[in-house]
Parts: sequence; C-alpha cells; structure tokens
Amino acid sequence: MTGASWELKGESKRQSILNAIPERWRLEYPVPSATELRDVTGDYIRQYLTEREIKITETDAVDIVAQTSTGRWSALEVTEAFCHRAALAHQLVNCLHEVFFEAAIEDAKQKDEYFAKHKTPIGPLHGLPVSLKDQFHVKGVETTMGYVGWINTFQGNQNDPRSGTEESELVRELRNLGAVLYCKTSVPATLMTGETINNIIGYTWNPKNRLVSCGGSSGGEGALMALRGSPAGFGTDIGGSVRIPAGFNFLYGLRPSSGRMPYQGAANSLDGQSTMLSVIGPIAPTARALTLLFKAVLGQQPWLYDPLALELPWRDEVVRETKELIEKARAGESTLAFGFMKYDNMATIHPPIARGLRIVEKTLRRLGHRVVEWKPPSHAIAVEIFNKIFNMDGGADFEHHFGLSGEPRAAQVIGARDGVEMTASEIAALNVAKREYQKQYMDYWHSTAKLTGTGRPVDGIFCPLAPHAAVIPNQYKSVGYTGFVNVLDYTSIAIPVTFADKKVDVQPADASVNDFEHIQWDYDAEAYDGAPVGVQLVGRRLQEEKMLTLAEYLGEEIAQDAK
Repeated sequence: MTGASWELKGESKRQSILNAIPERWRLEYPVPSATELRDVTGDYIRQYLTEREIKITETDAVDIVAQTSTGRWSALEVTEAFCHRAALAHQLVNCLHEVFFEAAIEDAKQKDEYFAKHKTPIGPLHGLPVSLKDQFHVKGVETTMGYVGWINTFQGNQNDPRSGTEESELVRELRNLGAVLYCKTSVPATLMTGETINNIIGYTWNPKNRLVSCGGSSGGEGALMALRGSPAGFGTDIGGSVRIPAGFNFLYGLRPSSGRMPYQGAANSLDGQSTMLSVIGPIAPTARALTLLFKAVLGQQPWLYDPLALELPWRDEVVRETKELIEKARAGESTLAFGFMKYDNMATIHPPIARGLRIVEKTLRRLGHRVVEWKPPSHAIAVEIFNKIFNMDGGADFEHHFGLSGEPRAAQVIGARDGVEMTASEIAALNVAKREYQKQYMDYWHSTAKLTGTGRPVDGIFCPLAPHAAVIPNQYKSVGYTGFVNVLDYTSIAIPVTFADKKVDVQPADASVNDFEHIQWDYDAEAYDGAPVGVQLVGRRLQEEKMLTLAEYLGEEIAQDAK
C-alpha cells in the first residue's frame, strides 16, 4: 500500500466515525483551540445537553443501575443520554474508534420491554451503558486497534470468517449482565505507549487540559469518562494502560492480577507472549463503580469460558475482613499500615506529583494509619525485565501490522526496532529472572511485618503512577512506576488526588536539596496547569477485593484533604 493510500484509508475511516454520529448531535461551530480553551469538561460540554441528560450522565454507575433495575429510569433514556454525550466528547478530543449508537438504542428498548414484562432486571448491570477499549470484538462492529492495516479486516486478516461475527468473552458476559454496549474507544497503534495516537483519528487529548495527553493505551476510555460520556468501561493493562489513563483523567482504574478477568477473544499486541500477560480492568469515576463491574463479571464464572481465567469467585469474606480493619481504625486502633514510595531512584517526579503524594500521606496519618518508608528490591531490575519482555520479538509484531498498510509508527511507541528476536534459551532465562525478582519482592513485603505495629505486613503501598501529571505529548519519562506492578503481577488501583497548579507547584525558597532531591523543578508549570494528578495503591497478587475496599474508603478521605 502506498503512502497516499494508507492516508486516504485512515481519513476515510476517520470520517466514517463522524458520519455515524447523528446530525442532531454534531457541533455546528468549531471548538475553540486548546490555547483559547483548555478545559472542555463541566460547563463547556454541558451547554450542549438538556438538564435531564446532565443529571443522568453525571450520575455514578451504581446509582444508575439502582434506577434502571427498578424501572424508575428507562434503559432507553439512559442510553440515549450517554450516546449524545459520547458523540460530543469525540468531537472535542478524538476519543472514539467505533460508534454503534443505533444498535445500542435498540438493545436498550429490548431491556425496557423485558423489564415491563417480567418486572425484574436482566442482571446486575441492567440498562447500564458500558464503553469498551478498541480491543474487544463486538458483532457487526470493526476492531482496528489503531492500525490502518486492520480496517475492513479481522485483525489484519483479509476474508477471515470471524470478521463482523466474533465477540470477545467479556462482551458476551456484559450482555448477559444487562449492560448496553454503544461505543469503542481510541488506543495507540501497538498499545505500547502512555499516550494515545494513531493514523486513523490522530491524537486523543486530555479533556481537562487539551495541551496534554489523556494517557494510554486505554486513553480513549479515560478521555470519554473525563467528559462523562461513559459511566464505566473496560481497558487493558500490560504496563500501566488502565492506570495511566485513569490517573491522567481524574478517574479510578483497576489493574487486577492475571486470570481474574476473561481475556478470551480480545485482540492484542504481542499475542502469545506469556512472560507478562496483559490483563483487563475496569475504569470509572468512582471506586464503587469498579467494584460493581468487577464483581458482576466474576459472577458470570469466566473460568468456564476462558482457559486462562482462574476459578476465583468474588470473595465477600475479604471485603468483610477489610471493612473490620477500617472500622477499628476509625475507632482509634492502629490496624492498617501502608508502604510509601515517593521515588523509585530512577525517574524524578514533578512538583504536582510530589504534592499529590503529600496529600495522601497527610490523609493516612490523619486517619491514624502507620506509614512505612518503602525500600524494596531495586526497581531498576523490574524495569530491565519489563523492557526485555517488550523487546523479545525484536519488533516483528509491530512491523508486521504497520507493514499491512505501510503507515509510519508514532515516535511515542516503545518496543524493539532492531529485528533481533530472543532465543528460547534467552526467554527461559528472562522468565527465571522475573521469578527470582518476584520472590525477592515477596520476601521484602513480608519483612515489613516487624515495622508496621499491626502484626501484619503493610496492607498496600502508595506510589506515583508516573513522574508527571497528564503529560505533554512526547514527554512521557518512564513507565517504571506502573511497569513494576506488571512484572510482579500485583493488584493496583489508580486513585485521583488533585490537579497541577502553576501557582502552588513551585519550589519553596527555603527548600533544602536533600528534602527535594527526588523532585524535578525544571518543568513547564504553565503547560501542565490544570492537568489531573493521581497516585496508585498497590496490593499483593490477587488482592482485588481488599484493594477495591480500601480504595473506596481512602479515596473519599483523600478527596477531603485535597480540597
């Protein structure tokens, strides 16, 4: 395919997305430039919506289901409201790859008919619109994953019988649960970058500050939710791709351990690489919405349909135990302890991140929790392992899929370009190195029992999601803060904290070098102004129930201290 033809094909697909938006929802006037208007959330997008649409779309997923599953709100009006707001969101920041609003509206009507007939909801997500990262196959809907060469194909394969008929396991389960699927969101081609850019829709911008990135690779999910065009959705994470967009868009995002969510039937990069598995996780504006989605999917017993899913149902007993610890803490007992890592000794952090961490530490101490300085095995080892995993095929997968159209690869994409593939012996050695590092980290975590005063090791660790707030394009410094979690296969949740402020995030006149040696003061405070700041709460492997419970509790407390 010639350069001109891939450009034309990408442009045609880009226009088809806009054409799928009903005319009544298309913006009549050009959107002001980012230099004129950075923030298109809140009042800006609300001007195009009715009061009823605003009420519906700014309601939490848990409360939406409480309305739709009792018949107080129809699935149809909820679906139409979110379709409208998603259409606006795409026109503001380029966050959608696929629009199937008509099918969603018909689906919503059927759910209303079912409720009218049976007086009961279809499932725990009855009538809830759910957005999907463009890795999940939906019948009758294309999956491009950001590649021009995947347009009008099945994952780049011409005349594949699965084209237009395949559905991912997660999609099947969401339908069974009563969810309404209505759009698929933008990703960077390859999925391997903390920004979202491809040759189909271009760059997906951050709705809160359109000079900076929405994150990646589940960037469209983050941007859509920042504009409240979705109440909840699903992304994937192999190096931070759920947590980074969540943090960059002031959202919550769960990276579960591998095996808890069904990946069967989803498109992916580096498919077959099993040294460090990509995982599916929910993203939402509230922690309890993550719990709603996660628990609902587990209720579908995905281990019966996905050979890699673990037979591990939702554990109410873990939630109860965690809530008991929280209640004891509220009563004045020192029952919870957290590791705290401000700096990984590799990537210095920007002032807004340092301030976000100070807010979190203040909250933990105010609540009477023990804070332990986190001094784990070197994270440089984790980053080295992480990079080798991404480079093990020498770039063969990426080059193949870019080669289908001849399109160029974005500068932000990480991964090998040298064409040198690892041998089986080298991959085996890498697997051993990863296992040994996991053991060292496990032993260190257990050793903190003698420091916490609770009789147990730390309950979780807090650390940055990235060295910076939602990042200036092409300036993502390091994925080490999220990537170490993937190497360990730990549970992690992004928690929103605050926003970068050019007037606040400045170097104090009396700051000593030692106190601030991990902070990079030479940053563009003007450009970052208003960018969301998040942190992550990391738990050990398969501790999703505990981390979700802690995130809901601590997220609310952190929000109070951030005001």
